[in-house]
Amino acid sequence: DRLEAQTRRMLADPRSEALATRFAAQWLRLADIAGVEPTMYLYPDYHSQLGEAMRRETELFFYNLVKEDLSVLDLFTADYTFVNEPLARHYGIPGIAGPDFQRVQYPDESRRGLLGHASILMLTSLAPRTSPVLRGKWVMEVILGTPPPPPPPGVPALEETEGSTEEGRILTTRERMEIHRANPTCNACHRFMDPLGLALDNFDVIGQWRTRENGAPLDTRGELWDGTPVSSPTELQQALLRRPVRLLQNFTENMMAYALGRRIEYNDMPAIRKIVTAAERSDYRMSSFVAGVVNSDAFRMRKAETMTEGSNGGQ
Repeated sequence: DRLEAQTRRMLADPRSEALATRFAAQWLRLADIAGVEPTMYLYPDYHSQLGEAMRRETELFFYNLVKEDLSVLDLFTADYTFVNEPLARHYGIPGIAGPDFQRVQYPDESRRGLLGHASILMLTSLAPRTSPVLRGKWVMEVILGTPPPPPPPGVPALEETEGSTEEGRILTTRERMEIHRANPTCNACHRFMDPLGLALDNFDVIGQWRTRENGAPLDTRGELWDGTPVSSPTELQQALLRRPVRLLQNFTENMMAYALGRRIEYNDMPAIRKIVTAAERSDYRMSSFVAGVVNSDAFRMRKAETMTEGSNGGQ
């Protein structure tokens, strides 16, 4: 098919990096990194150049999927990433020197795909501490496309939950969350969000691995809405991948919205489901999704309308 051949030619062009710097950054909300300034005395090793390297890692990772025409599921399963020397040191990956980014294999299973990227872990944190609620909400909205409803009015924020015990011990984030969740109105949404975020709580604000918080051992155990127990990034990744079609459908919705420059409506869903089904034949390669969007009636009609407007404008 001529259109698909053209699509592959375009993806091989260096200009296709715009998909990483624009689409991926918009979908994954990478601009939010700038809004988190990790508390200096708690995270003295953090500096703005490291924050820029975190964002660049995610952009290069996505661009590599496009350029090498890899499976979209690598977004969740990849055992590799792109780092320069400061970021490699930050992750504890040895043998990387210099400012240039290079592809590396992770030394163990603690990080896989986007959920191991410091960019994602930091943009879903607060300056002084992690936020399992924000991380869970991000997974629901960005990865699953199922945003939770807004919190009811008049409910105190987690930050307003008493921060220490009578003995003066500082509460862990989980303990504060459990006090907050005792309110049945709050619990309705938090029982979906919190286990997703708690499974990632071994990663601190700047995405480094830890086993304790405020001197207390971390408790990352939780149960997803279908009863699946999760307590680590690996278990969360495996649980999400049990329903890959939901992940792929949400990815396609976001890519189509980006291509069309508008929100996806219910009548777009048959086309989106068709793209995901067709992509299975090529092991969900990136080019299948791009070609599917470009081939869709909605995109072709929009392109025809744009060309008509352009010719009218010249009269």
